[in-house]
Amino acid sequence: MSDKIVAIVPAAGLGTRLGDARPKQYLDLNGQPMIHHTLAALAAVRRIARIFAVLAPGDLWWDQFDWRALNGRVEVLRCGGAQRGETVLNALGALGAALAPQDWVLVHDAARPCIRRELIDQFLDELESDAVGGLLALPVSDTLKSANESQRVDRTVPRERLWRAQTPQMFRAGLLRSAMQARPDATDEAQAIEALGHAPKLVAGDSANLKVTYASDLKLADILLKGV
Repeated sequence: MSDKIVAIVPAAGLGTRLGDARPKQYLDLNGQPMIHHTLAALAAVRRIARIFAVLAPGDLWWDQFDWRALNGRVEVLRCGGAQRGETVLNALGALGAALAPQDWVLVHDAARPCIRRELIDQFLDELESDAVGGLLALPVSDTLKSANESQRVDRTVPRERLWRAQTPQMFRAGLLRSAMQARPDATDEAQAIEALGHAPKLVAGDSANLKVTYASDLKLADILLKGV
């Protein structure tokens, strides 16, 4: 890729569904805070020029950990917002002129610690010459049910052509900035890009690239990272 790649890792959330006083990105996972594994995978990809962990302004946890194993590859921005979209938009604003409109911005969830370097490289290869950008995703394999107000099945939803979005998601800086300004409420960057009339490319992901939301996810992530 001839254009610079910058990675943004939103890490300003609280993650209260895990039932711990600590934000979930700092929960212990194989002896390191969860976000350490996420950042280490990104740091291993040399094509990524700069990596930014975007924290809440009042974050008191980051400085309690040792990040030297990341070899100075990660920089901190303390401009996170209340929602993911706000955090990404604030990070783009903080970087300002350091990002050319044609530079790539890769956004990856702090709570997806099992991403493999090889998968990131494959993702970058797939999007190298794409006009829009795209995201990792998995085709839906389960049978899907729509529920009514009584939590009974209303209908079975056809799963053909349905995908589960993952991260990383990557788009040109200028396009992403415009998209997030228009749709800061978007649940992911691809949704904001779609709202501008673009069609992000779907790149096959990996079921191991799970998002840690509940305690059971943390246990599974622990097993995956140990390679058991």
